[in-house]
Amino acid sequence: MIRNSRRLILIAVSALLLTSCGNGGASTAQENYISGNGAITFISAADRAMAPKLSGDTLYGTKFDFAGNQIAVVNVWASWCSPCRAEMPALTALSKKYADVQFMGILTRDNLANAEVFARQLGVPYPNFIDDSLLLGFRNTLPANAIPTTVVLDKQGRVAARISGPVTVGGLSDLIERLTAE
Repeated sequence: MIRNSRRLILIAVSALLLTSCGNGGASTAQENYISGNGAITFISAADRAMAPKLSGDTLYGTKFDFAGNQIAVVNVWASWCSPCRAEMPALTALSKKYADVQFMGILTRDNLANAEVFARQLGVPYPNFIDDSLLLGFRNTLPANAIPTTVVLDKQGRVAARISGPVTVGGLSDLIERLTAE
């Protein structure tokens, strides 16, 4: 009798442990990210470092090479990320308002089909790289420390600012205007 009780307890504990380890088929990427609070970090011109080369395949199946010599906005996002989804209309609108600024995205830890449908539904007009290894190039400047993160490059191709978390129209506009005035 005691032996059967121990066996039942062992089976119950094992079942509990095994079911608690599963994620119900959900993407682990959705569970393992840090959401930023929108904090803006600005680097003075004398302290800026060069951004990595931004080149590669895009979400829409084309290749894109950023030539530089202009202000650029690089947004790190994923279609499953709620703050990313919320900020995308603002980024799209700002990319149209500031036609002389190159907007780009870097898709990270996402399903390409889902991301493409999302971007097409919103009419995202700028290139979105599908190689998130591009993020490694920012590790010595202002790395993407949250999803979403937006990095702004100055006219010389140097990392000038980072927004950790969702952008606001006012915050990103101020950064672009500040860099335009330099």
